[in-house]
Amino acid sequence: MDTGNTAFLIICTALVLMMTPALAFFYGGLVRAKSVISMMMLSFGSMAIVGVLWIVYGYAIAFPALDSSSFYGIPGVFGIDLAHIGLENLLVIPEGASVPPLVFAAFQATFAIITVALISGAIADRAKFGAWMVFAGVWATLVYFPVASWIFNFTVVDGEMTSGGWLVYNVGALDFAGGTAVEINSGAAALALALVLGKRIGFAKGVHKPHNVPFVLLGAGLLWFGWFGFNAGSAVAADGIAAIALINTMAAGASGIIGWLIIERFKDGKATSVGAASGAVAGLVAITPSCAYLTPTWALVLGLLTGVLCALAVELKFTFGFDDSLDVVGIHLVGGLIGTLFLGFFATEVGLIYSGSFEQLGKQAIAAFSVLIYSFVMSFAIGWVIDKTMGFRVRNEDELAGIDLVMHGEESYDY
Repeated sequence: MDTGNTAFLIICTALVLMMTPALAFFYGGLVRAKSVISMMMLSFGSMAIVGVLWIVYGYAIAFPALDSSSFYGIPGVFGIDLAHIGLENLLVIPEGASVPPLVFAAFQATFAIITVALISGAIADRAKFGAWMVFAGVWATLVYFPVASWIFNFTVVDGEMTSGGWLVYNVGALDFAGGTAVEINSGAAALALALVLGKRIGFAKGVHKPHNVPFVLLGAGLLWFGWFGFNAGSAVAADGIAAIALINTMAAGASGIIGWLIIERFKDGKATSVGAASGAVAGLVAITPSCAYLTPTWALVLGLLTGVLCALAVELKFTFGFDDSLDVVGIHLVGGLIGTLFLGFFATEVGLIYSGSFEQLGKQAIAAFSVLIYSFVMSFAIGWVIDKTMGFRVRNEDELAGIDLVMHGEESYDY
């Protein structure tokens, strides 16, 4: 066992798990004071339900027969051979790192958790907690676990990848850390749920303002901190690939802030702190699929471009009339699409500017829109069934009063 790489992956797992409470702060600061507990609980609920389901069967669905042995899933649940819980059975990836499969399973669990939690931002101030928990469990089972297998799954024999997720191994798309499985997947689901639940009461530009901007900045900063584990950890080894992912994560987040603030300055005359936080997240979203395949210069370009385009994209909800409360669609779906398609032009060696061919762009488009369409259709169907059976949205009077007391019997602040 490579103890260095194992320790590296354990640290990255902790960093990525922290991203979900960080997201709770980011989202919680953006909603009304009387809905902040409800908003943050959607993230913590995701940690609970997805964490359990991942151990019970999620890992087995996403990573069937990960190595050449009879190991399926986590031993003791869907595991075929309990002997494989021992350290003598190591997960060896093409780069040569050897780590215990259970560490890799824990690392991937944190991806599943944050992906589900991201969706909740589209339904702020109006969703029932119980309905959300049902949605989170069903969506993880029918959407995230299969899509994760399309992207992240692999089988290695004698140090060579022999098979894997069809979008990466068969189609040939590049997605290092989850631009499709995490960002596009959650963004498409968020759009579907926003349509199912409908608009908040009084939905209009400028009506719903953040109640706690310092929460937003704290959440964004912790998300960025955790994102280093998200991207660099996807190398599953403390090596040169992790190093390029690390510096590109820094670069895109930083230039994403600049891009967003430029648009704010021209549109509204002021550069805001919420805009800075949103720009950082937009840049980080875009670099997620591409962090190992770009030079740092192109990472800066990608972050700047994404900051500009996402700052414009978040206004589309007012144009088209869907209430994506906390701009999950405008940041994660749009940012994920930009980062995934950007590789078709600028990925080292295979992008258009290096190869002179649009072939990689076509592969990226197939992966991006396959996940987008599947996630949107399935999410809409799951949300619609829940809404028509147990009800997904709170009563109008509860929404107006603030749903923290109704849903959880608590208040964020002692007035």
